[in-house]
Amino acid sequence: MKFMATIGLVGLLVGCSRDTRQQRAGEEGAEAPADNSRQVIQNKGSDTLVNVAQAWAEAYKDVNPSVAVAVTGGGSGTGISSMINGTVDLASSSRKMKDSELEQARANGIEPLEHVVGYDALAIFMHPDNPIKEISISQLAAIYGDGGAFETWSQLGVTVPGCGSDEIIRISRQNNSGTYAYFKKAILGKKGEYKLGSRDMHGSKDVVDLVEKTPCAIGYSGLAYKTEHISTPCVKSTDDGDCVAPSVATAIDGSYPVARPLFMYTAGEPTGVVKTYLDWIMSETGQCIILDKGYAPAKTVSCG
Repeated sequence: MKFMATIGLVGLLVGCSRDTRQQRAGEEGAEAPADNSRQVIQNKGSDTLVNVAQAWAEAYKDVNPSVAVAVTGGGSGTGISSMINGTVDLASSSRKMKDSELEQARANGIEPLEHVVGYDALAIFMHPDNPIKEISISQLAAIYGDGGAFETWSQLGVTVPGCGSDEIIRISRQNNSGTYAYFKKAILGKKGEYKLGSRDMHGSKDVVDLVEKTPCAIGYSGLAYKTEHISTPCVKSTDDGDCVAPSVATAIDGSYPVARPLFMYTAGEPTGVVKTYLDWIMSETGQCIILDKGYAPAKTVSCG
């Protein structure tokens, strides 16, 4: 693996009382459990992870009926901000915390702890009629990057059926998204910026839905959101390099050029029901759930 696993920082988990959590769940639109005897874990953040986070929460009801996990999306940045402010127990993120976020957390007396819960192949999505079957990092940078030369599909040597304008319609994510931040760094480089004029979607499903309906479009998101109506070309690190298809296997072995770790962040060392829940996520049962949802598990598992 090419990824760092943990920050290894120690601090106190910012906890919330059961009543406070239930009140907050109502404010944020997450349904609080009817049984007031249940403890509630608030999990907010990455839209990439929201489907698997909901699957974990649903399965955990059978593991410990006295604990409910309330899951909401909103983007990695939103989840991290909520963790820093002490309003959630777990922040889901598809990117590492920024230095500025770590500084803000420490100013609040919090030392965030990073937990790698899986890996994801960030796929390039195209309309199924698009004839492109492979694409390079440099070509993606020329499509998405500020100053990039590619504005039409004919510049890539193809004619896309149904795309009369020949325009490359760039589908992206909003800037609070961890997917947006990771794609920017991995494709455009540390100092690269996006071109203006992309269509910025709230969530991964929105990206897929728009690309499915738009022959001229290109987008990106987690492989788990791929449908049978989407094309996902293989990606080359260099123009003359091997082209690697996005898959669970290529995310695990690191051969896919745009693979990334997926995180849960806590405000310090987790304790109590939050620690127990995270331990369960990292168990074979929890890791088989993330595999079933189309992501690569954080460790080797044997799933039936």
